Amino acid sequence: MERMLVVVFDNERNAYEASRALNQLDAEASITVHAESVISKEPNGAVTVKQAEGDFPIRTIAGTAIGSLIGLLGGPLGMVVGATAGAVAGSFGDVYVAGVNADFLDELRPVLTPGKYAVVADISEEWVTPVDTRMEALNGVVFRTARTAFEQDQRAKDAAALRAEIEQLKAEHARAKAEHKAKLQAKIDQLNAKLQKKLEQGKQRSEQVKHETEAKVEALQKKAAQAHGDIKAAMEARVKDIREQYDKAVARAKSIAA
Repeated sequence: MERMLVVVFDNERNAYEASRALNQLDAEASITVHAESVISKEPNGAVTVKQAEGDFPIRTIAGTAIGSLIGLLGGPLGMVVGATAGAVAGSFGDVYVAGVNADFLDELRPVLTPGKYAVVADISEEWVTPVDTRMEALNGVVFRTARTAFEQDQRAKDAAALRAEIEQLKAEHARAKAEHKAKLQAKIDQLNAKLQKKLEQGKQRSEQVKHETEAKVEALQKKAAQAHGDIKAAMEARVKDIREQYDKAVARAKSIAA
């Protein structure tokens, strides 16, 4: 199962040790790390990305689930980019992109307080014990939640709502007196422009999600090709799960948009 993982620490050293531990678990095939960053919580509440590098399928956090989650952890002030992280751009306040819910964030925020550090990761795992054991040995507080693929659903719902509003205004325009038609048409034009912008954004995000999914699958398939027995089977199961979740999300979005 693909999950978003956040492990909170009192000091920077343990956070980096935890990062190395996750990489080791990935090398052992106990889990698969798709993306991972070390962050710190600043006195003003913002989040600094201390480390956002690694040999992962997702090589940039901009506009991705992990990037959006990091931004959400920074609250209204958002994200501060650390010196080692490079340039970061994108919509970090989008809970739909992060694939988490408000309850998960509500549990995290009282623990990830100013002065604390955390490892944030997008992972696949079949059981929680390997990660929990390694993180707890480093005095880390573990939070995880299943990735919720409702971004495409929400975008489709937003587009459907705009279309319905446009149709309602068109019907009103057809019945309106001449002096009101111009104002109604202006509103219709504004909504059409808004709809086209959302559709273009949705298309771009769909392509990005598709690319990320393909990158995750390709990385796992390469590892699986060199593995044997239970390890190979576990990796192949992760590939299947990632593909199934992606296909379900696409199907739901198409159904809502129809």
